[in-house]
Amino acid sequence: MASEVETINSALNMIGATNIISRGEDSKSGRVTNQRFDAVRDSVLRAHPWNCAMQRVALAADADAPAFDWSYQFTLPTDPFCLRVMRLDYLDIDFRVEGRKILCDESTINLVYLARVTDPNQWDALLVEAIAARLAADISFALVQSSSLTSNMFQLYESKLSEARFVDATEGTPGAITGVTTSGALQSDVLVNSRL
Repeated sequence: MASEVETINSALNMIGATNIISRGEDSKSGRVTNQRFDAVRDSVLRAHPWNCAMQRVALAADADAPAFDWSYQFTLPTDPFCLRVMRLDYLDIDFRVEGRKILCDESTINLVYLARVTDPNQWDALLVEAIAARLAADISFALVQSSSLTSNMFQLYESKLSEARFVDATEGTPGAITGVTTSGALQSDVLVNSRL
C-alpha cells in the first residue's frame, strides 16, 4: 500500500536526498517536500483522465443564472474537489468552465470529472511512480542544486507519465474508452498525446 511519505521518499531517493519520517518533519527535505507535494500531486492528477480519479455526479442548476450568454450555471463539486471537467452527459452540449462554475443552456447536467484524490491507496501504482518522479524533478534543485539532475528527473517524469497514461488509457472495454477502436487497437493520436 502506498502512502504520501513513501511516495515522497521515493522522490527523495531518486535525487539522493535524505528521507523523511513524516510530512510535517522539520528538516530541509521535510520542509521542501511538504511545501510542494500537494501542488505536484494535483498537477499530475490533472494531466491525464486517470481511472482512479474519475467521478460522476448529477448536478442541478444554481439559483443564480449567468449575467449573459448562458441560461444556467452549476457550481463545480468540492467533495471530492473537481480538478478538471472531463465531459457532460452528452458530448454535443455546449458549455464553458469559468472559475468554479460550469455555464450551459441545460437545467440539469451529468458531470464526469477528475477529482482530487488524496488517499494514495486509491492511486494506480504507475500514477504513484509518476507523482514521485514529478516531485523529484520539482524539488531536486532546492535540495541538490544540480540543474542537470533536475533535467534528468523531468525526463524521467515524462517517461513514467507516458507509460502510466498508456496503461491507464487501455483499461476497459474497447470502444468504450476514448481513443480505442472496436478491435482494441489504440488510435495513433492517443499514442501521440500520451507522449506529450
